[in-house]
Formats: sequence, C-alpha cells, structure tokens
Amino acid sequence: MNILLVRLREIGDVVFTTPALRAVRQRFPDARIAYLVEPLAAPVVASSRHIDELIVAPRASLASDIRLGLRLRAQRYDLAVDFHGGPRASLLTWLSGAPRRIGYAVRGRAWMYTTRVPRPRALRPRHAVENQWDLLTAIDVPAPSPAADPVEMPVDPQAAAAVAVRLRAAGLPATARLIVVHVSAGNPFRRWSQDSFAEVTAALISRHDDVRVVVVSGPSERDAAARVIQHTRERLPAATRESVLSIGECSLAELRALLDRAALFIGGDSGPLHIAATSAIPIVGLYGPTLPVRSAPWRSPMLTTESVEGGPLECRPCDQRVCAPGDFRCLTRIAPDAVVAAAERSMVAAVR
Repeated sequence: MNILLVRLREIGDVVFTTPALRAVRQRFPDARIAYLVEPLAAPVVASSRHIDELIVAPRASLASDIRLGLRLRAQRYDLAVDFHGGPRASLLTWLSGAPRRIGYAVRGRAWMYTTRVPRPRALRPRHAVENQWDLLTAIDVPAPSPAADPVEMPVDPQAAAAVAVRLRAAGLPATARLIVVHVSAGNPFRRWSQDSFAEVTAALISRHDDVRVVVVSGPSERDAAARVIQHTRERLPAATRESVLSIGECSLAELRALLDRAALFIGGDSGPLHIAATSAIPIVGLYGPTLPVRSAPWRSPMLTTESVEGGPLECRPCDQRVCAPGDFRCLTRIAPDAVVAAAERSMVAAVR
C-alpha cells in the first residue's frame, strides 16, 4: 500500500493532523506513507516516525503545481487523503492519480475525489482534529480522543542543544521557572495588544522572584517581540528588568525544544500554541475570534490547559476576513488580569 496524505497551509493545521498520521500508520503498518505540506509547517512533521517521506510543496504557481503533480503521479499512490480541501490541495490530490482519493464534498471540487465526506460550510463547535478525522472514517479508523490520540512533535536533539546554550548565555538560573510568551499571530484577528502582553509579563515577574520570561514571535513579528520586552522592562524596577530574557529568534524546532525547558506557555490561538500542546507544559491560550471548543490544545485532559476568552459576542466566532464591529472587541475584551489569574492557577496546578 502506497499512501499520500495532504495538508497545506498553516502550522496549527498540520499539528492537528499529527494524531491522524499515527492512526493511518496503525491502520496500515506496512504501508509506505508520504505527507505533502507547505514549507512553513514542514518542521512540525520533519521527524515524524509515522511517515516515510515528507514532500514540501514549493511556492504555489500553476506550473510548479503541474510539475509536482507529475512527480506525485509517478509514485503510483494507491490512496490519497486530502485533509485540507482547498483549491490547491484538491488539485494536487487529483493530479496524484491515486485510484482512491478521499476528500471533502466541497462545491466545485468534490469531483476530484472518489470518496467524498460531507463538511458543513458553517463554523461548528467541534474541534478541528475531529473535523479532519472525519476523512479517516472512510478507511475504518475509529473516532479520536485527546487522551488516546494527542498531537505530537518530536524534539530535535540538535535544536535542544542549541536552546540550552542560548539559555545559559542569557543567564537563566538553574532554579528559575521559565515562562514562554508568544506575542504574534498569522493575522491581525488573533493578535492581542503588545501592552496587554507586557502588563501580564511584568505582573508575573513582580509576583515571583524565581520567574524568568522569554518573549517569542514569528519571523515577521520580531519588532513586536522587541516592543513587548521593552514595555515589560519599563514596568519593572531596575533590579528585575533582566528577568525578561532575550535569546533571539527561534526556529519551530527550537521553539519545541524550548517548551520542554519551560514551566508555562502563554499565547494566542496560533501555531506556537499548538506546538506547545505537543509538550506537557501548562498552557494559557487566548481566544478572540476563535473558540476553544474548535482549537484548544488537543492533548490529555490530565495536562493543565486554561483558555481565556473575551466573552460571548454575536459576531464570534467569525471567518477572520472582516471585523464586523470594526474594533476587534473579541480581543480587547480579554483582560490582562484574567490572563494573569489563569497563569497563576496553571503554575500552581503544575507543581501539585
């Protein structure tokens, strides 16, 4: 059996497929499994033991997609599963030529699949892992649970060694509790304010002598991380300003390794939060336009996870294309005090 799995787009989307990778491997233990992803999310599954080949789709263009499709067709896949359902993913799944192609019954593209799974167009209060898993019912894979089928991302030993060196260089005491704060997101609908992050970070440092904070961000948001560090230090007395550590930009592999050294992760509903879910670290997630029921960390309920929201709104959840009220109130209603309280509860629960 030669199997192709497809999931394009963002980091969190690919993290959410990692339980499915494990399930497909268990269902077909002797199969050869290839996974097609885009460059940004490739590190999530680069070390996965459940796949035999990682295929990274180059930048999208019709010519490159046709070339990639011909490459896929030459592999003579028996089965292809498209976890995405977008135009590009549908096309590449169809171009693979696999005699059995499983995908969503999406208008205008369903004909590209031989097995079509219904997907309601409305946003459902159902987790993304379960939504994607619907495709696996067509190959007799039983329903998942967070406890039995958590997300995963192996730690890269080289990344772990590099992180250890950087933390030592930043002066992290051996007895310190390290908090990782992620301050950016892929779109403005999920970006909590920098001042709010700084307020939370300063409060936690002020309350705990042994706390140190590392502020991280995506490559396009380096300035945001620098401003949060600056604004945090401005809120602190001189003696504790260096409790906000600067270790430079982290790759995804380094972020995953950093999380294993930390006592808490705080961040919005974006890729790094879901990478944090692949560890045992306590998590405080911030949810503006999205709902925890759809995208909370998918992992054992025995692990500490707190979700902080701005409260019920008629416009929430939204499709994150236009802010109907125009003021991003789903984010501005998330109070820093509520995030601090959630962080305190998480740290207490982690040491019980």
